[in-house]
Amino acid sequence: EIEPLIGFFVNSLALRLDLSGSPTVGELLHRVKARTLEAQQRQDLPFEQVVEIVRPPRNLAYAPVFQVMFAWQNTDQTDLELPGLTVAPVRMPCSFAKFDLTLSLAEAGGCITGGLEYATALFDRATVERHAGYLRRVLAVMVADDAQAVDQLPLLSEAERRQVLEEWNATAADYPQDKCVHELFEAQAARTPDAIAVVHEDVQLTYAELNARANRLAHHLRTLGVQPDARVAICAERSLDMVVGLLAILKAGGAYVAIDSKAPSKRLQSILEDAQPKVIVVQSKLQKAAIDSVTSAAGKGISDPPIIVCLEQDAKAISQESAENPSSGVTSDSLAYVCFTSGSTGRPKGVRIPHRGVAGLVKNTNYIAISTSDVFLQFAPVSFDASTFEIWGCLLNGARLVVCPPGMFSLAELASMIREHGISVLWLTAGLFHQMVDEELDSLKGVRQLLTGGDVLSVPHVRKALEALGEGRLINGYGPTENTTFTCCHAITRSSVEGRSIPIGHPISNTQCFVLDCNLQPVPMGVRGELFIGGDGLARGYLNAPELTAEKFIQNPFRPGTLLYRTGDFARYLPHGEIEFLGRDDHQVKIRGFRIELGEIEAVLKLHPAVREAVVVAREDVPGDRRLAAYVTPASAAPVVGELRRFLKETLPAHMLPSTIVFLDAIPLSPNGKADRNALPPPEDRSRERYGSSVAPWTPTEQVLSDIWSEILGLQQVRLDDNFFELGGHSLAVVRLISQVNRT
Repeated sequence: EIEPLIGFFVNSLALRLDLSGSPTVGELLHRVKARTLEAQQRQDLPFEQVVEIVRPPRNLAYAPVFQVMFAWQNTDQTDLELPGLTVAPVRMPCSFAKFDLTLSLAEAGGCITGGLEYATALFDRATVERHAGYLRRVLAVMVADDAQAVDQLPLLSEAERRQVLEEWNATAADYPQDKCVHELFEAQAARTPDAIAVVHEDVQLTYAELNARANRLAHHLRTLGVQPDARVAICAERSLDMVVGLLAILKAGGAYVAIDSKAPSKRLQSILEDAQPKVIVVQSKLQKAAIDSVTSAAGKGISDPPIIVCLEQDAKAISQESAENPSSGVTSDSLAYVCFTSGSTGRPKGVRIPHRGVAGLVKNTNYIAISTSDVFLQFAPVSFDASTFEIWGCLLNGARLVVCPPGMFSLAELASMIREHGISVLWLTAGLFHQMVDEELDSLKGVRQLLTGGDVLSVPHVRKALEALGEGRLINGYGPTENTTFTCCHAITRSSVEGRSIPIGHPISNTQCFVLDCNLQPVPMGVRGELFIGGDGLARGYLNAPELTAEKFIQNPFRPGTLLYRTGDFARYLPHGEIEFLGRDDHQVKIRGFRIELGEIEAVLKLHPAVREAVVVAREDVPGDRRLAAYVTPASAAPVVGELRRFLKETLPAHMLPSTIVFLDAIPLSPNGKADRNALPPPEDRSRERYGSSVAPWTPTEQVLSDIWSEILGLQQVRLDDNFFELGGHSLAVVRLISQVNRT
């Protein structure tokens, strides 16, 4: 019946290809052929009917079932001949894209030609042209050798490969790589002996005084058997004693292991068992806690109980030691400190940092300029690697270090210290930075260089801070402990806040960054990959964990004889070589079969003007029912949940919408200043505070439906004007809901 009709009868075939098992080119072609022939056997089934049967989530932003189209023209329409007519092809103008990406090809005159049609909301011309180059390159390699594994086909041209591997990692810079931390300090003390080195409350020490006090303690430690690479624990609050103790341990040749007396006893025991310190340097007020931890650890695995040096009780003996610089015999490859971080097994792991890593972090580097006129604030816990930058970035460059008093500080007290001491270089974790921007922004106006990071930065907060800082620099710092505090830094400009996230920038001096695929090959610009780090800042692996060290510190395939650290962080290159952080592998979750990056949801939430902070977690409060929960601290005017969900739906697919949104006065922070996800309350406690629901069910039918909704959603009560999806409903719950309604 349709044969005589004139029309455009095209039926799309949805092809789902199997790429599992790392097939070769030949195997893939066989799979494609088989799947295509199978689909063509059923090509008479209209695509519209397929959509009706499959019932995929419908969204006006994209086509159902598939979003990428390939069209192959078998006939050359220029050969069409009609009696009495001259026929020529006419290219029809098209001002819209029917799919996200459409590749149309045809063979004519011995050549395959065609074009790419793309949605400009998703791609720009440069990206599509680059992808076309990748396609040509892959096809050429496939033709040349069909025995190659598909997932190892090269995408990058030689020029692009050279760019990502060499040009964007050209970070070599001179620095005193053969000097130890204490040697650099001694040289600085000789240059500026009378300059103020450290200030704590009402007491201050010059560089000469600090050097002499550290020397006496160092000589004392030497008499107790401290030798190169020997680990010396230090248990001290923020104070002059703490700074003296750290410097003295290095001068004696040891590596300091900072322990937090307020940490849980089991964690302290675990650290001492692993570290096996030769000596513990402790303040008298913390002596009992240190001794208790040693006693507990001694019964569980510490082989040789350490000697306790109490700074107050042993002050007389220490004061009688020489004030001259000791000779320890350590080198720049010797251990400077061991920093214990959380481990995926639940047991802390000790990261071994050499002197060379600290020197490369703070001397002649490219991300910050430090002068003798600068004033640093020492605020981070000494057990947190940010203190490495605060303490040694200051003291190895002749600046002044202001040590905060011990204990927790309010935002107002922190702001007062910044103003009172004229702090010019400041490090704040992302969580603390956001709170300071909200509550004490004026105190940051005099800071010359403000570094922040350790977590994803809120674009609105960064924008607000930029306006207040004026000529001050705002720097986003990124880096795992395994690469000595900082790996990448990004000097934030106004153009940086135009996107949805703040880049982590370029690798710092003498550091290399590679974004690689699962085969350790560089990925193209804009493509997600895992971030690997190399360079002079790399740790010497993990303490007493050779298997973990071998897993995380691998041979560098691009620079033989060196190592790369596998961060577990995902990232991508931006057009100018900057790196954008895309989340950690351990923040990647699966909800109802969908793989979700929690950081993406958090980034979108933080763009809402009524949201100050946001953290998203996956919870399984009911066994087998894993849901996303968003925790939000509102700005001055708190939004209702429905408004936030509508805002999220503008950017995120349905499976990425949080089932619950909980409003908190503040996001709980860990001692390191990062969001403490384990301390977030169960969502049932406060999730309905701002839904705005008010109308109770009225008729018997409404009450029955309300009861069914309550059962499906796990809520005590559902009101008449509630929205099923805003209460945590999802596609699978809808199926249960309809079934229950029909049965009832």
